[in-house]
Amino acid sequence: MHFVDAKGILTTNDGRCGMNIYRGCTHGCIYCDSRSKCYQFTHPFEDIEVKQNAPRLLESALKSKRKKCMIGTGSMSDPYMHCEEQLHMTRQCLEIIKKYEFGVAIQTKSDRILNDIDLLDEINKTSKAVVQMTLTTYDDELCSILEPNVCNTKRRIEVLEKMQERGIPTIVWLTPILPFINDTEENIRQILEECVRVGVKGIIVFGIGLTLRDGDREYFYAALDKHFPGLKKKYIETYGNAYDVPSPNSKALYGILRDICRKNNMMYKPDDCFAYMNEFPEKYQQISLFDL
Repeated sequence: MHFVDAKGILTTNDGRCGMNIYRGCTHGCIYCDSRSKCYQFTHPFEDIEVKQNAPRLLESALKSKRKKCMIGTGSMSDPYMHCEEQLHMTRQCLEIIKKYEFGVAIQTKSDRILNDIDLLDEINKTSKAVVQMTLTTYDDELCSILEPNVCNTKRRIEVLEKMQERGIPTIVWLTPILPFINDTEENIRQILEECVRVGVKGIIVFGIGLTLRDGDREYFYAALDKHFPGLKKKYIETYGNAYDVPSPNSKALYGILRDICRKNNMMYKPDDCFAYMNEFPEKYQQISLFDL
């Protein structure tokens, strides 16, 4: 890893505030879109760029912000990679979010988030904390191939269960679903049944499939050659160089997702999930006199 001083830490998009403390990742997921050339990495993806001044920048930003809001993190780089054990940058930022009574919506694949469950609990009591967990396959052997350097699916479900015990709301990213690999009815049903059991609020799915861009595609295909001989050829014959790579079973699988979510009062439309995560509790909303 290497350290840089960032110019800023908070970004705003459609009224949503987000931050990424790290750039790059060590989880080794074979499908990772963040490897794509469009993100213009100037260093190896596994050489984590650490924004060492992130806590100071965040405190300055939140101190001067007129309205309380939700702060999202984890969209580009997982905030609980291996380096977090040593650096505790995510924890420092959570402490600042708690100090200024903002909310947080945090996305990860790692059980290291349990190290900060105390802080998330406190934030959720004073404002709002939402934990987002990515689940792709119920099969832990397959999980070790798709996501080799992070905890398995069963452990992630345990994390969701522990969050539920604390009253911390959770959202699951059921993505990507890889054609000819984990796009089965059995896989989707098993994951969703566990989501129901542990009280997940909503499921985010952007189509049943994945996306492939330059940089990401090459890494993914190399993994297919290593773990699924012959499958790369099937992908090329089926999809060519397409960006959107939908599962042939997408319609049926989405129907299963929709039916299970409706039956169990779980959100399944991305806009509904994002609206929920972006909504700061009204009773904690503080408005400056300048906004009146």
